[in-house]
Amino acid sequence: MNNLKKVGLTALSTALVASSAQAADFSMSATSQITLAGADNGNKGNGFSMSDSISFSASGEMDNGFTITHSIELDGSAGVGFNALAIDTGDMGKLTFIGGSSTSVMGVWDDLTPSANEESWGVGYAGTPDTPANGSAITHNIFTYDYTVMDGLALKASYVPSHTTGAVEGSVDYGISYTGVEGLTVYAAMGENNDASNSADVSMAAAIYTAGALSVGYQVNETDFGTGTSDEDFTALGVSYAVSDDLSVSLNTSTIDYEATSKDDQDATSVSFSHTSGGMTISGSYGNMDNVAGTPTADNSAYEINFKFAF
Repeated sequence: MNNLKKVGLTALSTALVASSAQAADFSMSATSQITLAGADNGNKGNGFSMSDSISFSASGEMDNGFTITHSIELDGSAGVGFNALAIDTGDMGKLTFIGGSSTSVMGVWDDLTPSANEESWGVGYAGTPDTPANGSAITHNIFTYDYTVMDGLALKASYVPSHTTGAVEGSVDYGISYTGVEGLTVYAAMGENNDASNSADVSMAAAIYTAGALSVGYQVNETDFGTGTSDEDFTALGVSYAVSDDLSVSLNTSTIDYEATSKDDQDATSVSFSHTSGGMTISGSYGNMDNVAGTPTADNSAYEINFKFAF
């Protein structure tokens, strides 16, 4: 049994034998968003869509000092969009069981480059663009673990169990983030994706530096499959600038380099903005992508504008 499983099961068993919480704190928040999106080389029909969510959270401290938090998000179109139980042990870290759809460390950290709205590859291009999370094991019912090693150094790990025929074996990812230098955050992670019989080794590294209103980030991801020619290398660069307390703009680029000789590099560039006034945020992006999913003849552009209200 690996260390992640031992830590998780120890914290979980300790929490289950602890006495009930003395009091509980409840909170609720909601967001509603209207989006207008469009793309060339594809017919989106009515470009307007709506997304909404209501989030509930209940937490309480147990007699042993552990803090238990249950969070749930209700999505208007998908029902329960997020459902998680977190056990914060304090000095031993926080173990979270996520019952709703989630992803591993590599998926959470797939592209950390700063952006005012969307990543360069996420604007909604026609076709099906490849994403940097190709090396991320994704399923329901996963465990994550967060632990502060020391000031400025934090550990994040995840365990994705096997799941019917879609995940042949369980997958483990682990990463660290370092904030010990003023203005600089460094990330590094590695692990595995066993969601298919041809499992992959995955890794990433990113650095984000912020000086006043300017933030610059660079990231590299690698996905190495056991057999075949499906390996991918992802690189991304993002620059964002806070024009004022309410307005931010950004420029983002990314490239996926394929091992397969039949594919050309997928290159994406986008510009974004975000303006917040009270509980309303207006944001948008416009992007161009060459060689969508490595197809040489697929060069597409896309845009989106979002009107988001938070309560």
